[in-house]
Amino acid sequence: MAKIHPFKAIRPTRDKVSLVASRSYESYTAFERDSRMDYNPYSFLHIVNPGYKYQKEISGEERYKLVRNRYLEFKEDEIFVQDETPCYYVYKIVNREQESFSGIVAAASTADYENNVIKIHEDTLQHRENTFKEYLKTVGFNAEPVLLTYPDNDTISDVISKKIQERAEFEFTTTYRDTHYLWKVEDPKSIEVLKDAFASIGTIYIADGHHRSASSHLLAQDLKVNNSDHSGEEPYNFFMSYLIPESDLRIYEFNRLIKDLNGLTKEEFLIKLDEWFRIENRGIEAYKPSKPHHFSMYLDGEFYSLYLRKTTYQFDNALEELDAQILYKTVLKPILGIEDLRTDTRIEYSHGKNDIIPVKSRIDNQEFQVGFVLFPASVSQMKKIADEGLKMPPKSTYIEPKLRSGITIYEF
Repeated sequence: MAKIHPFKAIRPTRDKVSLVASRSYESYTAFERDSRMDYNPYSFLHIVNPGYKYQKEISGEERYKLVRNRYLEFKEDEIFVQDETPCYYVYKIVNREQESFSGIVAAASTADYENNVIKIHEDTLQHRENTFKEYLKTVGFNAEPVLLTYPDNDTISDVISKKIQERAEFEFTTTYRDTHYLWKVEDPKSIEVLKDAFASIGTIYIADGHHRSASSHLLAQDLKVNNSDHSGEEPYNFFMSYLIPESDLRIYEFNRLIKDLNGLTKEEFLIKLDEWFRIENRGIEAYKPSKPHHFSMYLDGEFYSLYLRKTTYQFDNALEELDAQILYKTVLKPILGIEDLRTDTRIEYSHGKNDIIPVKSRIDNQEFQVGFVLFPASVSQMKKIADEGLKMPPKSTYIEPKLRSGITIYEF
């Protein structure tokens, strides 16, 4: 039984929303961030990068306090205003490929996260959880929703379908040529329909935002201890989420680029691969795998198809069937000596929405020696791994839609 609540969002005014909205801070290069802030005083980047005002790199608690100050200034200048009553928010994104994503922005329960009603499929790093928890405790808001997915639900779909026939509260197009729309669901009847519909859902899955949700849960535990009147309904017991049906979720692969062959010659490397794969040299043909357990490899100017020998490899659980895990267990760790996928500097990743050209180009430019192209995981695989309490390797999925920061803000 999922507890998904409406909330009173703080939002940019209609005339400034396109100027405020930004991608996640980490997705910009330093040059891109500075360029945007040089010419756009309304960008949300001014809030999350407060050192820009003083031309100084600021970190830790000092940065968190300045983030809070910049945010309050945006409110004082009425760049941000708050809705008067709790609402659900229908949010729709149409990307440049004309794919459409529609869902609900709402407040999800940290208790549901703790009780496994909201399930995870990725490991998180404890130091990142704690760092972001302290950030949240100081700034007092969520500005980028966690992406959650739920089984397709006719009742929720009906509310969304009817609402998007009305004039949108927000409608703007980004420089990435994605068009964003937002509608308020504020009538009491529709609010109760949505609340009951989400309550009827047994399990919701985190698609993107594992560290943000984990940090929100830690924050709730901290604040609960210090609140003698804790009821479980305080705003800190929830975190802002964008909930979309499973049919709207798009999962792409992350391809692997490796800097060397771990001291092996090309021929020695191919012989070791032969234990696990049927190998076919495809020359300059740009081969991309068409089904699970098939891999593409680019090495020394040529593509190879690698087909897993299923008589050799054992599928003991849902994780062992995931191609990213197969590649790690058969190649990356035993042959190439890559133990930790998070910290080893010999491996980098390129998401599959960019196709295989970046993989080929970076190897041709001698930045890397070998690259592997994977077949993307499915939603059902992601769910099965989460249901079995297992965790995917890092960079197993590149998930869309990608959300913007600063369009709806949740205070606690």
